[in-house]
Amino acid sequence: MTFFGLASNTSLARRLMIGAALWALMVLVILVLTLSAVYRSQIVTLLDDELDRTLVTLARSAEATDDGRLTSRADALPRDPVYQTPLSGRYWAIVSLEGEPVFGANDLRSNSLWDGEVPWPRAAVPDLAARPGAIFRENGMGPNGEPLRMAAESILLPNYDHPVMLLAAFDRTETDIGARRFTWLLIGAMSALAAGVLFALWIGIRSALRPLRRVEADIADIREGRRKLLEGDYPSEVQPLSDELNKLIEHNRGVVERAQTHVGNLAHALKTPIAVLMNEASGDGPLDDVVRRQAGSMHDNVQHYLKRARAAARAQTLGARAEVGPVLNDLARMLNKLFAGRGVSVHVPDVGRLAFRGERQDLEEMVGNLMENACKWARSEVDVSINIRDGFFMLHVDDDGEGLDADERDAAIQRGVRLDEAAPGTGLGLSIVAELAELHEGNFVLDDAPKLGGLRATLRLPRA
Repeated sequence: MTFFGLASNTSLARRLMIGAALWALMVLVILVLTLSAVYRSQIVTLLDDELDRTLVTLARSAEATDDGRLTSRADALPRDPVYQTPLSGRYWAIVSLEGEPVFGANDLRSNSLWDGEVPWPRAAVPDLAARPGAIFRENGMGPNGEPLRMAAESILLPNYDHPVMLLAAFDRTETDIGARRFTWLLIGAMSALAAGVLFALWIGIRSALRPLRRVEADIADIREGRRKLLEGDYPSEVQPLSDELNKLIEHNRGVVERAQTHVGNLAHALKTPIAVLMNEASGDGPLDDVVRRQAGSMHDNVQHYLKRARAAARAQTLGARAEVGPVLNDLARMLNKLFAGRGVSVHVPDVGRLAFRGERQDLEEMVGNLMENACKWARSEVDVSINIRDGFFMLHVDDDGEGLDADERDAAIQRGVRLDEAAPGTGLGLSIVAELAELHEGNFVLDDAPKLGGLRATLRLPRA
């Protein structure tokens, strides 16, 4: 597992999208929190400015009489009608601080405050009284249970023995609602922006990765024989990959060609010595018999392993492709002529453009062995059929002969085993078929023919 718990084989597009989504979420949260805080701070600043202006007005109106009573000039008090409406959410008060921390009974207040308590917290009164001229700010609850933003200042009046608190308070319900609306609007706008950016990024990633998908398709064409090399103009970032893959393909072909050449040379080098041994051991003595039998065994093994080596080399060739139809038709035509004297007829299907992912020679080797073997044991009919499944095709060769039981079918695929010593052959044919099928990532099985009643030989081979 890698970062964010992604598996190492997770697609590049998914990694980029997950990284971009996480980054967008982080930026979204930071922006929403920051802008919401700035907006709330601006609203509070506007409220505080209004409260400060109210405090200035209250300071101009507050005065003390000659006999030491706290009073105010009515013409200098705040004139906004909202202060005359009970519990309107806008309040002011001029309070005598005659004790700590208890408010004095001698106070003046707006009609809107009615007979409710002064909302300033009692615990903050001593500090307020001790610092005349300093403005203190608090959040609290109003007489009607509404949230308040408050500002208070203590002043000293001539002819008055106690500090006087000036209080202004505004209901902040509407401003809080506005701040919440702004936050949700901001979340919606930022989410839409993030979604748009991610969608554009997704389109960009798909466009940027399109050359890699093209390389994938081109490699599949090479593997299936539709092209030889990666050709065409690729982006500068992908071109080095294309060049290296082409070099690898050319190297593979060179290795296979050299292997085929060495196998051919080995075949020629071994045939002559074996033929000489066979010719020299033409007498009737015991030694001649031993030499002939051992030379024959050597010949069979050489033929088997040479065929297998050639097949293995061809199976490693990239881009090998062979049409199935022409191979079946050629084999059927030849076998119908060869076994016409026995009255055996071979039927093959029309397979259209079906192709085998491998060399034609290997396909002929496998199918030819099966069809010839079926003709040897058939009474009168050999039928070839094909089923296509996913990336493979199933080639069935059925005959109307006596067939084989389960043990005989297992033994027939083993190298060198001949179930009927009277029949011509070395016993290598079916084992070669099985090995060739495995080399091409397929398989080979024997079963009962469902319609003809004899033996069914089935090859599963990759399609091109």
